[in-house]
Amino acid sequence: MIQRLKGTRDILPGEIAKWQYIEKIAKETFEQYGYDEIRVPVIEKIELFQRGVGDTTDIVQKEMYVFEDKGERTIALRPEGTAGVVRAYLENGMSSLPSPTKLWYAMPMYRYENVQKGRQREFTQIGAELFGSSSYMADVEVIKMIMTLLDRLNIKDIELNINSIGCKNCRKEYQEALRNFIRPNLDKHCDVCKTRFEKNPMRILDCKEKECKELNKGAPCILDFLCDECKQHFESFKNSLSDLGIEFKVDSGIVRGLDYYTKTVFEFVSKIDGLTVVAGGRYDGLVEELDGVPTPAIGFASGVERLLSIFEQNNPEMNFEKNPEYFIAYIGENANSYATKLVSQLRDKGIYAEKDIVGRSLKAQLKFADKKNAKYVITIGDSEIETEKATRKEMETGKEEEIDIRTL
Repeated sequence: MIQRLKGTRDILPGEIAKWQYIEKIAKETFEQYGYDEIRVPVIEKIELFQRGVGDTTDIVQKEMYVFEDKGERTIALRPEGTAGVVRAYLENGMSSLPSPTKLWYAMPMYRYENVQKGRQREFTQIGAELFGSSSYMADVEVIKMIMTLLDRLNIKDIELNINSIGCKNCRKEYQEALRNFIRPNLDKHCDVCKTRFEKNPMRILDCKEKECKELNKGAPCILDFLCDECKQHFESFKNSLSDLGIEFKVDSGIVRGLDYYTKTVFEFVSKIDGLTVVAGGRYDGLVEELDGVPTPAIGFASGVERLLSIFEQNNPEMNFEKNPEYFIAYIGENANSYATKLVSQLRDKGIYAEKDIVGRSLKAQLKFADKKNAKYVITIGDSEIETEKATRKEMETGKEEEIDIRTL
């Protein structure tokens, strides 16, 4: 038997309703904040991610699915959403739209990485991007929108961690201080970290290797190197969060795993298992990096698999089972035809109704209705057809009442 690939999963009917619920709440929340949905291709030229995500990141160096197509072009499966959305924003002239431009998406992503709890090789991200505001107020609005979403999903025990990683100007001094810290023990770092040392030493802080993590302890803090503009942006951001009563913790260790981030970065972390549920930040240089005019931007994403896991922990009693309102049983072929028309009429009215289409006996039909957890069962025979009246039985209570079939 052919089995699914490692790192992929089948989302079965019993679970899909939860996915649809989360996506529905996300859509409603984002639209109330002025975001429009966007969908971009699952395949892109590899250069988009090399330039957009950064060729020193784990995603580009280790995790992308890359192949050569029949036109001898090097293609990558989409590993994250932001780069593709920025490409679409530029290619389709969306910079001419009223600013800020707000876009959201729910799309599958692909990364060849270690499979673990809440982390698959094929996974779905819900995310949002805002283009055209350099103000800390955009950062605050994004945080507030995420908190609104989590609140509507009744997801609790979440901690907001924030940091600023500065702009390209103040990061130059920080990167040099970081190199001076790392240099004496560089030979003890992994080979990937060694390749990052000159081009982007901040990526070394994001290394997942245990030995590298130990070597990185005591590294210089980016917050000590912020320029006046970045420092003021971060202070205004923190003050506004406090004014809104939003609790947060400054974590100077957050650098995020993508090269395009600038200034504000953040993570919403579960207090239950320590996993990151939502993460993002500002990326004021990415649009320009992809050949657009300088455009400030901020965005975030959440893996639906992780979001679903913590959603289930917080909502154990929530029932997503879809059961028929009516099951129409029948006795005889004439009643079969009548029941078929009756079920069709109910469905046309938007009512979930079922009937036997296998050819079961009446006893088997009623047993099937019970397994489907139908709310009501109506049995149709020649007498019911003639009088247009039938008995409606409420399955949970056993209560029966005579009804006029024409009123259904």
